[in-house]
Amino acid sequence: MAEADKRYAVITGASKGIGKSIAKSLAKRGYHLLLIARSEDELTQLAQEISLQYQVEVNTFPIDLALSDSANAVVDWINQHENKVTILINNAGYGLWGSFANLNLEEQLQMCRLNMDTVVQLCHLLLPLLLREKQSYILNVASTAAYQAVPTLAIYSATKSFILSFTRALRFELKNTPVSVSCLSPGPVDTGFAKRAGLDAFSKMAEKFNMKPDHVAEIAVKGMLAKKSEIIPGFSNIISVYANRILPKAMIEKIAAGIYKT
Repeated sequence: MAEADKRYAVITGASKGIGKSIAKSLAKRGYHLLLIARSEDELTQLAQEISLQYQVEVNTFPIDLALSDSANAVVDWINQHENKVTILINNAGYGLWGSFANLNLEEQLQMCRLNMDTVVQLCHLLLPLLLREKQSYILNVASTAAYQAVPTLAIYSATKSFILSFTRALRFELKNTPVSVSCLSPGPVDTGFAKRAGLDAFSKMAEKFNMKPDHVAEIAVKGMLAKKSEIIPGFSNIISVYANRILPKAMIEKIAAGIYKT
């Protein structure tokens, strides 16, 4: 591929889980990668693995995207290399489990910054680059938790509801442009999310329903390239989302509270 024709995908939260699997899925399709995550060692190892296996260029930028000026730093890094960005994957994010009143407020606000603010900033700052291309894509990663209120995951589910709503609105605004915008809403995935959130008890139950990151990533990439608005991997997750739309909210919240009880 000629230098001028190189297509780059920006992926946040790329060092593990769904982000790592999406990176491999896109590399398999010939995309060069700009990988962003906190762990420099994991990023470096992944870059070496992908570039060797798929013969694509992989650049890495280790940074904590929960920091207030991180999005500007990312875009400055991208602009320095004059990369032709055609895909933005906003995957970085995490959850905190427990009673809202008992969880540390600053930690919850930090989660909000990563799950929402950084996504909005990167979309806004990278749109000028994406709009230059004949065809480009944004994939924002939400969750099936975006479709309901989840007691003991109150802030996490609210941030993902924001991502779903924001993505749909942005998709509509950009419908007559080269930029296709999609939202990925996975259910339980074998990524270590439950452990990070403090959901050790739930993680044992979730193992029965977990999807593998590679499977979710392949569905996500195919759906994004097909310009789907919402991508929900797994039949049981699709049924769950449909149920959330038709059943009384109070019933859904009671069921969720029972699953995620403290």
